[in-house]
Amino acid sequence: MMLYKYRSLYYGWVVVIALALTGCLSMTFATLNFGLFIRPMGDQLGINRATFGWAMSARMGVGAITSPIVGKLIDRYGSRYIISFATIITASAVGCLGFISYGWQLVLLFGIMGIIAMVGPANLAISVPVAKWFIKKRGKALAVVGATSALGGVIFVPLSQIFIDLYGWRNAWIILAFIGSFLIIPVSLIFVRRQPEDLGLHPDGELSLINESQNSTEEVIDSNESFWTVREAVVTVKFWLLAIVFGSVMFSLSTIGLHRIPNFVDQGLDPTNVAFATSLDPLAFGISTFLFGFLADKIPVRYIGAIGMLGLASAIYLSIIGNTSLLMSLSFIIFGLAMGAIMMMNNYIWPDYYGRKFLGSIRGVVTPITLIGSGAGAPFAGYINDVTGSYNSIWIFMVFLLLIDAVIIAFLNSPTNKRKNKNYS
Repeated sequence: MMLYKYRSLYYGWVVVIALALTGCLSMTFATLNFGLFIRPMGDQLGINRATFGWAMSARMGVGAITSPIVGKLIDRYGSRYIISFATIITASAVGCLGFISYGWQLVLLFGIMGIIAMVGPANLAISVPVAKWFIKKRGKALAVVGATSALGGVIFVPLSQIFIDLYGWRNAWIILAFIGSFLIIPVSLIFVRRQPEDLGLHPDGELSLINESQNSTEEVIDSNESFWTVREAVVTVKFWLLAIVFGSVMFSLSTIGLHRIPNFVDQGLDPTNVAFATSLDPLAFGISTFLFGFLADKIPVRYIGAIGMLGLASAIYLSIIGNTSLLMSLSFIIFGLAMGAIMMMNNYIWPDYYGRKFLGSIRGVVTPITLIGSGAGAPFAGYINDVTGSYNSIWIFMVFLLLIDAVIIAFLNSPTNKRKNKNYS
């Protein structure tokens, strides 16, 4: 009988805390708070809703181009220096938003932010290292990172509105850029490391496997973990089904994520009330991520994803009928709960199905597909609103799309691979 021994203090949890803090502070970088800037920036600069959508698309589009390279770099060198470099680029672009005068400048700066994504589905620099440090406790580790990142939304969404009200939207961008970059760089350089094998450790903090039946304390290498190369993964049907489903989900997620704030304001709700209701979203996201993270280690993660997609469809429906503060708040809460489930599945299912060794490279291949979907929705919804004066038609389309995605993912079990991994160096 084999028993596992664990270190009392595993360095992987130090990495998790560092990445969690990074995710929390990255919420300052034009993420959930971006929607708060649409009305004041649009009114002063004459920028229409479609242009704000194109800004998000530029961010996603550049990320789609660079993510295969970033993924390979993470596999080879880790995220330690990548996070620092990404923070410098992103914070500089966010700060420059305070000086723009034209829509094309907005699109350009968001494109620069996408070079190495700090947030969203292209943020491989945070999600991949966590998956490499943990296997049996992967859900718990991802839960800690996700919940702490969500705390950043709870803090910085209402704080962004306060900065806008007190100092104007231009100064608000500059303040947020400084806050985000102040701690991320030293934390990543000091604490983040590539994977446990680099420090002579095993995933999850296991010291060894003990052969109890032979009364031996000899260390045994656990070779039960399978892995896929990129070439092996991309020839499987399930790889492409996962990629298409995630691309479709991100089409809906990014669209409602950007346009729901101006949508509620357009329906006559007070912008300050909308801003504070928006903070319910990351709070719900944090709770959802934490709970589903623990659950992911116990049940097939595809079921968690299906639940999230059904929840997102419900949140979008509430955006259609949500002309009161109560319905608006309920929409934000359900959206956050659903997003937590979907993001947990996205970060968990790839290492669970295809292993740790080439995880960055595999995620780097699928991320462009995900980002194409993510980038297409926002400007399309903006055009719909500019032409019709309403988002309802695109909302209804997304509800039906998500119902189809939920059915597909619920039945998409893991592929099989006979290869066993014995070397993660």
